[in-house]
Amino acid sequence: MNNQSHTPDYRIRMAQLADIPAILALFADEVKAGRMLPRSEDNLRAGIMDWRVAESENEIVGCVSLVFFNPQLCEVRSLAVSPRYRNNGLGKSLITAAMALAEEREAQDVIALTRAPWLFEYLGFERSDIGNFNQKVQQDCQACPFIDNCDEITLHYQIEEKVLA
Repeated sequence: MNNQSHTPDYRIRMAQLADIPAILALFADEVKAGRMLPRSEDNLRAGIMDWRVAESENEIVGCVSLVFFNPQLCEVRSLAVSPRYRNNGLGKSLITAAMALAEEREAQDVIALTRAPWLFEYLGFERSDIGNFNQKVQQDCQACPFIDNCDEITLHYQIEEKVLA
C-alpha cells in the first residue's frame, strides 16, 4: 500500500487473545527506538477487553488501548499504526474507538501522553499538566525509565455528561 489519496480498507474491532503476537509486533520497532514503552504478553492478556485493533486483509495494522486509573479517569495508550497505513486517518479512528469505549464505561476524564499532540487536539483534547492526574503519576510515571526526561505532552479530554430530555 502506498500513501496515495485513497482511504485504506480496514475495520476496527475489539482485540482477541489471538491478536496479541500481532499487537506486540506492531509496536516492537517503536519500543526499540524508545518511542513507546514495552507491553508484556501478560499485560495484554489481562486487559484484552480494553484493546481495539484495526484489521485489513486479515492483518492487524493498528492498535490502541484504554487504561483505567479509577472509574472516572482513563488513558488512551499504546496507539500504533503500521507505517503502510499512516497518514490516512487510521490513528484518529483508533482514538475515536478508544473514546467510545471510555464513554461506554462512563469515564469522565480521558488523558493521553504523546509526542503527536496535534492528532489528539484535532479530536478535542486540550493540553494539560501531568501533575493534574496524581493516580497516573503514582501508578505509571514513578516506574517509567523516562521519568527524569519525559518529552511527552499531556492532553486531557473531559467527556460531557449526557442530559436526559
